[in-house]
Order: sequence, then structure tokens, then C-alpha cells
Amino acid sequence: MFNAWKQEKATAALIAAAQDLSDKLAEAKPHFVESHAAMARFWAGHMLSQGQDLMTLADWPAAARSKFISSTQTKIAALRKARAYDSSDGLAIWLHSARALGEPRIIPAVREIWQHLAQAGQNADAMALDLLQDAGLPPDQGRCIPKGFEAI
Repeated sequence: MFNAWKQEKATAALIAAAQDLSDKLAEAKPHFVESHAAMARFWAGHMLSQGQDLMTLADWPAAARSKFISSTQTKIAALRKARAYDSSDGLAIWLHSARALGEPRIIPAVREIWQHLAQAGQNADAMALDLLQDAGLPPDQGRCIPKGFEAI
């Protein structure tokens, strides 16, 4: 019984974290949303260059998503320690997305996050292309929402 309560409390915290980010994006100034959108696209391009297509995260086996979640948490902690907040925020979007695929109650908040990013201003596209180019990565396919998070 205690373990069930503990697990439910952890799940509620994950739902709240995703909803907090969605709410923050909904109320944010355009440059904040554009930055998040650009960094999410950067991380998708970066991970694709390493053989992991984040746009198809929903098709990954559960074990692969679990490994991604664990390694992403470590990367985010390192980025935040290095004060690379924009980069860590972009990666956190993918973390929320991966978690949502394992816990359906998180999906509505993550779906909202992706809708906010899809509606980001034009600067998001230029920023994303600059980030990819600076990292020596090819241009991405442009704005898109990962499988499983499209609007209903």
C-alpha cells in the first residue's frame, strides 16, 4: 500500500512538471517559446545524428525509452550544472515526451507543450537552423510534432 502511494505521488509530480512547463509556455513572451522550440529541434537533430530518431519515440521499445529517460536526466543535470539552461530546457521537452509515453496521464500536458512549440514565432526556425549549423549538423525537416503528440 505504501509503495502504491509512493508511486502515485511520483507520477503526480511528473504530471505537474509537464503541466507547469505547458503553462509557462502559454504565458511566456515569444522569445522564450521560440528558444524552447529551437532547442527541442536542435536536440532532435543531435540525437538523429547519433542514430536515435526522437520523432518516432512512440515506436521505441519500452526498454529503449527507459534508457533514454535515464541518460537524459543525467544530461539535463550536467547542462544545468554548467548553466546551459536553454539547452537543458530543450532536452527537458524530450524527457517529458518520453515519460508521457510510459504514463498516459502525462500525455495531455505534453501535447499542449508541443502545440505551443508548433505555434512559436518565425525566429524559432532561424534559431534552430543556426544551432544545427553551428553544431555541424544537417538542417532538419522543419517544424513537426513527434508521433503520439499530435492534436486530437
